[in-house]
Amino acid sequence: MNLYSAGKVSFRSLRANKMRSMLTMLGMIIGVAAVIIMVAIGAGANERIAAQIASVGSNLLLVLPGSTTSGGLRSGFGSTPTLTMDDAKAIGKELPAVALDSPSSRSSGPVVYGNQNWSTILLGVSPEYFEMRDWKTIAGRYFTTQEMDAAVKVCLLGTTVAENLFGAEDAVGKIVRIKRAPFTVVGVLESKGQSPNGQDQDDTVILPVTTLTKKLAASAHSRSIGVVLVQAVDGDRVKEAEREVTSLLRQRHRIGPGQDDDFSVRNLSEMLALAESATRIMSLLLGGIASVSLLVGGIGIMNIMLVSVTERTREIGIRMAVGARERDILSQFLIEAVLLALTGGAIGIVLGAAGTVLISWLAGWSTLISPAAAFLAFGFSAAVGVFFGFYPARKASRMDPIEALRYE
Repeated sequence: MNLYSAGKVSFRSLRANKMRSMLTMLGMIIGVAAVIIMVAIGAGANERIAAQIASVGSNLLLVLPGSTTSGGLRSGFGSTPTLTMDDAKAIGKELPAVALDSPSSRSSGPVVYGNQNWSTILLGVSPEYFEMRDWKTIAGRYFTTQEMDAAVKVCLLGTTVAENLFGAEDAVGKIVRIKRAPFTVVGVLESKGQSPNGQDQDDTVILPVTTLTKKLAASAHSRSIGVVLVQAVDGDRVKEAEREVTSLLRQRHRIGPGQDDDFSVRNLSEMLALAESATRIMSLLLGGIASVSLLVGGIGIMNIMLVSVTERTREIGIRMAVGARERDILSQFLIEAVLLALTGGAIGIVLGAAGTVLISWLAGWSTLISPAAAFLAFGFSAAVGVFFGFYPARKASRMDPIEALRYE
């Protein structure tokens, strides 16, 4: 008997017990759907993390002011301004492993245009900041080095601020008031979305760092800055840049051997890669947990096939008596098991895709349906059918025809 004939016989046998066949497939349906949904959730999370990493920039170091000790009293992070504009200039000019750097200071306050106002983050940077973060404008231009040196009152708006203050109106060239001081909007930045820590990166106003420190946050420390953002020449020299920055700042701050640094250098690439790795491991774990249900579905198929063999013992005896060979019986029952697994897998793929879309819509989660995961789950369901269907099929094919005919 060829495979086509065996397939027809197997299909008729399964159709004769529709309810039992459907219940047997249920395990495979749930298993495949669960794998697709879990992998889609994990892939969506990975894609979101990757987008957030790309939005931050590549090969970046963050130099932060550290703690200082005065009169035996140790102060905490950021309590004393230990970084200056001169430090930032020296990092950019003197270190061969550093491509770009930008001093940065941060404040907050209301931004007013007409009868609209919006409280937001005020970020003072240098023009290099935009290149380091690959942050493009959707309208207008960046401010220049000359404008930064002269502490000119110009600014760029993040999309969140622009939408809340101007709506559909063009913001470029308009005058806004920041802490009661008039600023000219020279550009609007493209949307960056959320940062890895969940902050809206578009809810900001960016202006020259000198303007922020001298005009909006004037104090005795007008040359002090909050942080320095540093970009290495390439990914292979990030560690070298980290060592060079540390050595230069220890020398400039006259920190002797054995003394603690009054600053800290953080590798953003390592921090973001760690977050991506953790998300990837979580997605693999979710997929592994869902795969267990495929094995449970396979056990269900084997159980029902054993019951079917027992119920059809006399039929097997008659087929053997009229000339059916051992491999004919084996192929018939094996095809039945594979048909159950593949049909359940196909239905599971459809339900898994529908479930992924539904979860994304209801929960607002980022999901990504992977064709590779669907094919893998479908192929695995076929393998489960062969693996768990082989023993019942082999048992049926090795029956003694005389004993099978006597079975009641």
